[in-house]
Amino acid sequence: MSSPLSAQAKRVVEALGAGRRFRRQRDGWAAGPLRAPDSLVRELETRDLAHRSGDTLAVGQAGEAWLRRQAGGDNRLLVERALPQDEESQPAKRAAPKRSVTVNLAESPLGWLKARGLVDDRQYEAGERLRGDWTTAQMAPRVTMRWDAAPFASGARGSPDVLDPTLAQIAAKRRMDDALAAVGAGLKDVLWRIVCAGEGMETAERALGWPARAGRVVLTLALDRLADFYRLG
Repeated sequence: MSSPLSAQAKRVVEALGAGRRFRRQRDGWAAGPLRAPDSLVRELETRDLAHRSGDTLAVGQAGEAWLRRQAGGDNRLLVERALPQDEESQPAKRAAPKRSVTVNLAESPLGWLKARGLVDDRQYEAGERLRGDWTTAQMAPRVTMRWDAAPFASGARGSPDVLDPTLAQIAAKRRMDDALAAVGAGLKDVLWRIVCAGEGMETAERALGWPARAGRVVLTLALDRLADFYRLG
């Protein structure tokens, strides 16, 4: 009998199932702030939960089966909202029969859009870069004294290659501010709400006072500008 999955392994498999793209790092793989060290990836490959696919990772057959099993658990919400046109077509005081669908609550709003072909790979990668910087920038600041001699962790021959967490937080905040400034005042609000804050499209549209389906059009324009800022091909 195989051992239960660790919390980190579950997060990686769920991220793969949601379409997150992992990139090769020096000692593992990363999708934004989510890290998968080589030892964890080897374990996932052994159990067919994930496998390497070109320059990224993909969910394996056992991983897909695990995600399907999770769909029957408490981390899914089986509810479907009535479409606006359905609500209008119902006679007054007549309750419409409820329908239900399975919704992956672990999937980010941007991942949901990508999985349905509503944003392309370039737009998705740009959004993930911004979300990674936002996550890093929101880390709690250090409140205890550091006694290190320098703010960098030294690599080979003392070369600085790893930022102190507090400096990494500041650098991420600067990158995020520069990216949002490049996107522009008219577009950055919906971009931040959906990509960083994790709001659904309907929630963001209501908060901004926009009509239905206007949000996706503006979001794709914002993601295109963001991809240009990151110089993504």
